[in-house]
Amino acid sequence: MKVCIAEKPSVAREIAEVLGAKTRKNGYLEGNGYQVTWTFGHLCMLKEPDDYSPQWKYWALSSLPMIPPRFGIKLIDNDTYRQQFAVIESLMQNAEMIINCGDAGQEGELIQRWVMLKAKARCPVYRLWVSSLTEESIREGFANLKEQQEYDRLYEAGLSRAIGDWILGMNATRLYTLRFGQNRQVLSIGRVQTPTLAMIVRRQEEIENFRPEQYWELKTRYRNVVFSSSKGRFSSKEDGETLLSAVAGEPFVVTGVSEKKGKESAPRLFDLTSLQVECNRKYAFTADETLRLIQSLYEKKLTTYPRVDTVFLSDDIYPKVPHILEGLRGYEVLTAPLKGARLPKSKKVFDNSKVTDHHAIIPTGVPAVNMDDRESKVYDMIARRFIAAFYPECQVSVTTVSGKSGNVDFKTTGKQILSPGWKTVFGQERPDARADAGDEDAEKDEEKVLPQFQTGESGPHEPFLKESWTTAPKPYTEATLLRAMETAGKTVEDDALRDALKENGIGRPSTRAAIIETLFKRHYIRKERKSLFPTDTGRELIGVIKEELLKSAELTGQWEKKLRMIEKGTYEAGAFIDELKTMARDIVYSVLSDNSLRQVTVMQVDKAAGQTSKSGR
Repeated sequence: MKVCIAEKPSVAREIAEVLGAKTRKNGYLEGNGYQVTWTFGHLCMLKEPDDYSPQWKYWALSSLPMIPPRFGIKLIDNDTYRQQFAVIESLMQNAEMIINCGDAGQEGELIQRWVMLKAKARCPVYRLWVSSLTEESIREGFANLKEQQEYDRLYEAGLSRAIGDWILGMNATRLYTLRFGQNRQVLSIGRVQTPTLAMIVRRQEEIENFRPEQYWELKTRYRNVVFSSSKGRFSSKEDGETLLSAVAGEPFVVTGVSEKKGKESAPRLFDLTSLQVECNRKYAFTADETLRLIQSLYEKKLTTYPRVDTVFLSDDIYPKVPHILEGLRGYEVLTAPLKGARLPKSKKVFDNSKVTDHHAIIPTGVPAVNMDDRESKVYDMIARRFIAAFYPECQVSVTTVSGKSGNVDFKTTGKQILSPGWKTVFGQERPDARADAGDEDAEKDEEKVLPQFQTGESGPHEPFLKESWTTAPKPYTEATLLRAMETAGKTVEDDALRDALKENGIGRPSTRAAIIETLFKRHYIRKERKSLFPTDTGRELIGVIKEELLKSAELTGQWEKKLRMIEKGTYEAGAFIDELKTMARDIVYSVLSDNSLRQVTVMQVDKAAGQTSKSGR
């Protein structure tokens, strides 16, 4: 028998249906020469400290750092898991071939490999690698099964990540809890969790330490259009008033009118992070909610594999586009102009060099039914982005009018849409708006159509000083925090530059939502409307951590890059793990040498009232 192992029962049922394995057995489906079984996500985990040494069962500073000579795995202590593993083990022991049907990503590879190792599988193993769960995709995947060895590097990267997180998390959490938590609260430290918390704490400190400064700008109103002075900002009102009085009695003369026609491309397709960002911006969905919704759409065969970090498609998708568009029920008005037309193949959409294991998230073309309201909203965003990618570019005209009054130059700019192109797909929405755009930014983004001006015309005008104050940085939202994690804390608006920084981002697209949720569960951060703030515990925890190694987003981003290099075969897993071992030893030595009396405030949660209170020490 050929044994197929999927990551969850629902996926196993989809695969079994395609293979013709329709006879239900205890823990698997059988038929047509196949046995299709499943895990429940992780069935196995790395062994815990006391599995290596009895002394490590007890939390003691004298036992740190804990570094096993060799890492091992064990079954998760759960009756249901043990029963299912017994089924898997029996099937694998008698299999002629095993087909790994786990999620096509690093975590999916790790989950299945651990189970096969624990089951002592000895027969040949092949890999099913698909980007959607449609019948067509599954059949195509089984027709092109890969040798398991082709994904060894992917497994090594996942294993290195898990071991690295164990080394740092187990040692640093015990170290800081014993040294600064005084046994009243576990102080959770993590390779990605802690630098993420540090970013939120630093942002809050920037906000609190911000001192607003007043400034003035010279502007003038001519023919009901506001022009801005080239002199910029004045920190002194007197300086502004001096210039104001100099132009007040002078006429305004138009010195130049230039018009530049341009094109605006459709917004990029979604990767997981950009989808989470947009869902948070538009619907206030948390990153974790969005991940669960897109995972559900994937399992319903409506969208492609979600845990991706690219916004591009591979060339082999291009011939399938007409069929996908045809399957988008409810969008016929938008897809009709594309039907029968030669679809553009832009490098901003199709680029093999930017696609590794998976492409951007797109619809599968399976008619969308059986969705709840929130799933419909996510699906709609994905479908419209996909449709817009094949519409013409938006044609715009940017007009710049220069003027002069006395010796002061002024300028204003307006933009007019000549042909909406892809913007038709979104109506009045702003799909490419920055995730952190507020009302002021939205006003700046509005199209301003200027009246006709002629060079040399002149007339009266109304100069005035506009008084403003510098504004503090905004608190992170989940959307802006996800972007910051993606770029290791660097604020980047440009898509191309953000792509370049992704290799150094902290966490993976599939894990960032869980990291944010962990910070909430640990009561290190809280939310007010959409804004994220550190709790006292979170702030004080970052305060007691003097080791930049633990809280540097940039350094953590470098580790992430090395994990990607392991995946590509350009960096050794052993070297990465040795780095983390050395770091753990250095941190333990540093903290044990600290004779200060620092401590951390404990946050206690009243579950009945749902309130959080402080318990100081």
